Amino acid sequence: QVQLVESGGDLVQPGGSLRLSCAASGSIISINNMGWYRQAPGKEREMVATITHGGGTDYADSVKGRFTISRENAKNTMYLQMNNLKPEDTAVYYCNAFIVPPTFRGRTYWGQGTQVTVSS
Repeated sequence: QVQLVESGGDLVQPGGSLRLSCAASGSIISINNMGWYRQAPGKEREMVATITHGGGTDYADSVKGRFTISRENAKNTMYLQMNNLKPEDTAVYYCNAFIVPPTFRGRTYWGQGTQVTVSS
């Protein structure tokens, strides 16, 4: 059973920093693209940042220069370093990954989400 588990969400003051982690576990042959998404109350889920297996990255305009996505392929883990956080960054953050298990060609998996709240 493949699982994605996020951690690192917290309450932080504006201007603060957080580091989110997403760990994949289970029977995994390979992990292709990974990404972070977020959903604020009353809003649709939106892409925050994505990263390819080779390390190519893409960011939403709203987080460019403040957030950094990275991954450790040997550990099946992805990170999101968030600096200079703003109240509008408040949301549930979800990790997403295209995972290939031994039994079939693979599909997209989602984590359960971790809450990030930016408030004074």
